Amino acid sequence: MAEQDKPLLIKRYASRRLYNTETSDYVTLEDIAGFIRDGREVQIVDLKTGDDLTRQYLLQIIAEHESRGENVLPVNVLNDLVRSYMVPGGGVMPQFLQTSFDMLRESQSKMMENMNAMNPMAKIPGFEAVKAQQEAFLKAMTSGFGTAGWTGGARDEEKSDGGGEDLDDIKKQLAELQEKLSKMK
Repeated sequence: MAEQDKPLLIKRYASRRLYNTETSDYVTLEDIAGFIRDGREVQIVDLKTGDDLTRQYLLQIIAEHESRGENVLPVNVLNDLVRSYMVPGGGVMPQFLQTSFDMLRESQSKMMENMNAMNPMAKIPGFEAVKAQQEAFLKAMTSGFGTAGWTGGARDEEKSDGGGEDLDDIKKQLAELQEKLSKMK
């Protein structure tokens, strides 16, 4: 298994410092966010107890980005997430989110495959530059959803004042994107 396929093991010491076991140095939450944006999976464990702390730290990274005004999650989505914790068994929210992100990753992968497939435009001068721009655009559009190469650059420009998109709008947009991608085949 290649190094990039294995999760990057981060150990948390009793002093709460985080240690990258691959590079033998200490890292910050922002460093960990960078690894994830670069497509690397991480696993954070407590050195003493062996407890997996990954979820706790990933939520902390999201909370810190949101508190700095880097609002990605509309307030309505955050409310729905909180409500899903109140439903016995978590309700349908976890499955919906997982399915949505899986569809988005699959769509991104198919678009990249279509761009890389035998394309008669590949013989046109400057095609490689256009292709590189398209790939960068796709990565920026889909940032933050946990696929290799995502850069973390796309953000919801609206502040958390309740004016963000609600869950139905997001579902509609995902369906429209899927339909557009299907037509590109």
